[in-house]
Amino acid sequence: MPLIDHIEFAVENIERARAFYERALAPLGVTLLVTIGPNETRNGGTRLGFGANEYPSLWLHDHAAPGKVMHVAFEAASRAEVRQFYEEALAAGGRDNGPPGIRDHYHSRYYAAFVLDPDGVNVEAVYQGD
Repeated sequence: MPLIDHIEFAVENIERARAFYERALAPLGVTLLVTIGPNETRNGGTRLGFGANEYPSLWLHDHAAPGKVMHVAFEAASRAEVRQFYEEALAAGGRDNGPPGIRDHYHSRYYAAFVLDPDGVNVEAVYQGD
């Protein structure tokens, strides 16, 4: 099982970042798979999803300060693991950023929990199974 499900960070110029990552990641078999326009995002910016095997695991977005907004999602083996992650993260000093539950805006099996770590990094555990 992979450790990281996906990672996301902000970039200053989305078109410059697109050009860079398309070229730099091509030798690794990673391509641009998804483009989500400003009308479809919560912050009015553009999101780009890069990946291999038809799954975007690297997300870039604009309309946030580079280096200030970071998101990493760890793959869980079950919904129970997502719930346990959430409970333990809060007990360890994290702050709630979205309790365990289905996130239909991604898809009907996207079960995740979000916690801000002590430095404000948005950390997620996600299970995309049954």
